[in-house]
Amino acid sequence: MGLKDGGNSQKDSKKPFIFYYAIVLILMVLFNAMAVPWIQSKSVTEVPYSTFLEMVDAGKVQAVAKTETEIQFKSDTGKKDWEGKPVYEVYKTGPWPDDTLMERLLSHNVQFEKTIVVQTSPIISVLITWILPILIFVFLGNFLSGQMQKRMGGGNAMTFGKSNPKIYAESETGKTFRDVAGQEEAKEALKEIVDFLHKPQKYADIGASLPKGALLVGPPGTGKTLLAKAVAGEAHVPFFSISGSEFVEMFVGMGAAKVRDLFKQANDKAPCIVFIDEIDTIGKKRDGGGFTGNDEREQTLNQLLAEMDGFDGRKGVVILAATNRPDSLDKALLRPGRFDRRIPVELPDLNGREAILKVHGKNVKLSDDVDFHGIALATVGASGAELANMVNEAALRAVRMGRRTVTQKDLEESVEVVIAGYQKKDASVSGRERKIIAYHEVGHALVAASQNHSAPVHKITIIPRTSGALGYTMQVDEEERHLLTKDAALSKIATFTGGRAAEELVFDTVTSGASNDIEQATRIARAMVTRYGMSDEFDMVALEAVTNQYLGGDTSLACAPETARQIDGEVIRIIREQHQKALQILKDHEKKLHEIAEYLLERETITGEEFMEIFNKAEV
Repeated sequence: MGLKDGGNSQKDSKKPFIFYYAIVLILMVLFNAMAVPWIQSKSVTEVPYSTFLEMVDAGKVQAVAKTETEIQFKSDTGKKDWEGKPVYEVYKTGPWPDDTLMERLLSHNVQFEKTIVVQTSPIISVLITWILPILIFVFLGNFLSGQMQKRMGGGNAMTFGKSNPKIYAESETGKTFRDVAGQEEAKEALKEIVDFLHKPQKYADIGASLPKGALLVGPPGTGKTLLAKAVAGEAHVPFFSISGSEFVEMFVGMGAAKVRDLFKQANDKAPCIVFIDEIDTIGKKRDGGGFTGNDEREQTLNQLLAEMDGFDGRKGVVILAATNRPDSLDKALLRPGRFDRRIPVELPDLNGREAILKVHGKNVKLSDDVDFHGIALATVGASGAELANMVNEAALRAVRMGRRTVTQKDLEESVEVVIAGYQKKDASVSGRERKIIAYHEVGHALVAASQNHSAPVHKITIIPRTSGALGYTMQVDEEERHLLTKDAALSKIATFTGGRAAEELVFDTVTSGASNDIEQATRIARAMVTRYGMSDEFDMVALEAVTNQYLGGDTSLACAPETARQIDGEVIRIIREQHQKALQILKDHEKKLHEIAEYLLERETITGEEFMEIFNKAEV
């Protein structure tokens, strides 16, 4: 509790192609202007001026051309080229003051030319005229094709009908069931698949067949992909891993071709495990909501259904899939004979969280004071991925503090970092606002401590966090609760309103710091009325449906507009009553509200033990 242009994308995508063509044109011009003359210059032989005169006197010079810097001349070699023309060799020499040169040249019938054209060999001529331009355009075509693939989505647009799964041979996934903690029920359901792959005859003798598919469902970060890799690691069989989005192509029919190719590879490697992550990408319901039978995603789904019907489970090909949106999958995909098993991979309970922390703590140097049970109590609702992140954050904090081991303090701070962000030590908060924040947080804590059904206060702080919280009060239950009673729900709402009540009582005003508290209180009160049946007005009637339970749990009312109006009235009544209750609690403990707030302003952070010591002393 506590106080991004898409309109010109098509136009912009054409600019690079014009740019590439311009570069090629410039390169060709430069090649003809610089490279070709350089190649030709290598075929001209430089000789002394005396040699030039000797060749003139010997009648070996047929033509000559003079510039300010050199004299070029050509001599007949006596050979014929492939067209029957005489082959000349070109020479050059430096100019020399010689008044008799003109008469000497005329006397030997030497022709005067403006320039001497170098005869290129047929091989060089073919290379320059044909081979080199072809190579340049082949390179350009490959380069532009790669650019086009990237712009068409991921670089796979042109890999027609080929699936590219990550293939791990044998136990190269590097994971076993020992690496998976907190999901004992899911592991038990998957161990039977592993046993079947090890001992197929035992099941064949009784007439049992291997389940064709198992669907792992649960919130993000709970370890669905990790479980699939662990199954392959335990079974010591090849493991094909591919994401559902990799089947989606720019051309209709390519996704279906990829499905066929994937199952062909799997059959060739049988026994093996095929894992399709985020299968809801291609497995959504075919409800006709704007999609036709030629839709790429629908064709891919149809091919997947056909392939799962077509392969023989006795070969040992097991299809594992993961999703956090099982309600959006097509019913044909979930029927027995395709995905025979639905394995929930839920958020871990208290024992599961403690086990996960121990698994990730194996690779970290821990001090003797580390208590994973206490951390597990403080992380209700955390996924396996979040717990792993907390252990890593604790290790990073230990390094920043110059320690060689991770302490309990590091782990406790890492929990707060993952939940609320890093401390903003340079945040400038005025003295009056800092005082309001302190009273706000103490108001939460006093209301919580004064009720029988509230979790004990663990920590109070007024140090701002990067998540935007200016302060917060952390409560930690002494044991994990699986049921929410009506009294506990009302106590939670009263505790949420305690911060606002303290502002009203002490400062005779209200601030925006209670916005998150208001949202949380309203959410609980509405759930009490619409889903939990905790309202005398509506009794045990479900007035709200939950969708996407693993992705935030969106809700939608399933009642008439008049009933919705009555629901709003009942929610307002519940929150108002608890708000008045919180206000009365603070009035009864107003002296201790001031005393604890002053203590918090001095310390900035106090523990639950410090808070309860002052609170209990006040009650004597």
